[in-house]
Amino acid sequence: MFLRLFSKLIIINFLLINLVEGAESSGMPQLNPKFWFSQIFWLILSFGILFVILSKLILPKISKNLEVRKSQILENIESAEKQREESENKIKEYEKIIFKSKNEAKNYFNKTREKILKDIDKKKAVLETEINEEILKVEKEISELKNKSPEKINKIAIETSSDLIKHLIGVDVNNSSISAIVEDISKKIKEKNHVI
Repeated sequence: MFLRLFSKLIIINFLLINLVEGAESSGMPQLNPKFWFSQIFWLILSFGILFVILSKLILPKISKNLEVRKSQILENIESAEKQREESENKIKEYEKIIFKSKNEAKNYFNKTREKILKDIDKKKAVLETEINEEILKVEKEISELKNKSPEKINKIAIETSSDLIKHLIGVDVNNSSISAIVEDISKKIKEKNHVI
């Protein structure tokens, strides 16, 4: 409504100025003191209407827009601050989870290592006992063979000597005399070995 009224006043003012200019063909009419009153009137009227339009219609919309923008900016800043705090909290939680996971993995590794070492020690002990048992068996067998070997050696020596004499001379010799000779020789060998 004010815009229509303002536009009509501007058109009327423009027409009146054209009429005045047409009537005044020589010189500048705005410097003529008889037109000053009408110029001041139209100046006050034009600026008054412009002031009313600006103060009542345009400036409230501009200030409203500025307030809306300001409130939106403040809301955006607040939401950005909340999101920053949330992200910092999430980062701290993430770091706690990583630290906890590292500790759990380390503990699990240590427990597994201890368990493996215990298993190795148990298997080692079992293996050592088995090896010791085998060594004892072998030592026992060796000592039995060592104890029985002179008898077997003497027996083999007697049999071999009697067979050799039989082949060489062609006569069977009494095994008891050969065994006495073999026993005598083995005693001498044992005595030599003990002396050395």
